[in-house]
Amino acid sequence: MMSRLEGAIRKLQKLYGPLPSPPSDPFAFFVWEILSGHSTPRKRDAAFRALTRQRVLTPDAMWTASPKMLEASVALAGPFCHHRLLALRKGVDVFRRSPALPSVIVGPIAVARRHLKPLPRMGGESSAYRMLLFAGNHAVLPVDARVARVGTRLGYGDAVGNFSKTARAVRQAVDADLPRSLDGYRRAYLYLEHHGAETCTETDPHCDECPLRGNCAYGQDRRR
Repeated sequence: MMSRLEGAIRKLQKLYGPLPSPPSDPFAFFVWEILSGHSTPRKRDAAFRALTRQRVLTPDAMWTASPKMLEASVALAGPFCHHRLLALRKGVDVFRRSPALPSVIVGPIAVARRHLKPLPRMGGESSAYRMLLFAGNHAVLPVDARVARVGTRLGYGDAVGNFSKTARAVRQAVDADLPRSLDGYRRAYLYLEHHGAETCTETDPHCDECPLRGNCAYGQDRRR
């Protein structure tokens, strides 16, 4: 029997159609994450495609790549190019010094998270969980601001002042309702996050267009 959350994800799939998934290779995922910050999906994807064409999505290839080419490719992601390049250089160094890191990521979560912390942007819980979900093959839910907003509005956990506690409550509620399937968790994250960006926005959410409004207390309250 389909759970309530599975039914919601199916409705979102019908609304948005297929969504692109992040890379499954750990280093490529790290690059994708660096390009994503303060960018848009269109700009991030343009920069990622440029780096893919240049064949620099391995630590060694990026280490020896032309700085001018890297800068031109990374700049396609938008502002903060200098900061992205610094983060990529640091990440390349971490991956080169820790060649076993991809194997560690698929191991125990606590150990994997500890080894991810030296990487830029991987110290935070949501980004580390994205790496674990898409590159480490762990059925875990990354809870960023968008996922937390959609989840709590649907009744999966309560929003409290401390975001870490909110994220933990959302994750626990989802774990109780979603079958432990890697593909299921990946779909749940992709569609909840996208829904939070496109429809279930922080201000002026488009509740009248939302296929989940029938089971959303927040949406029902806004219609009264």
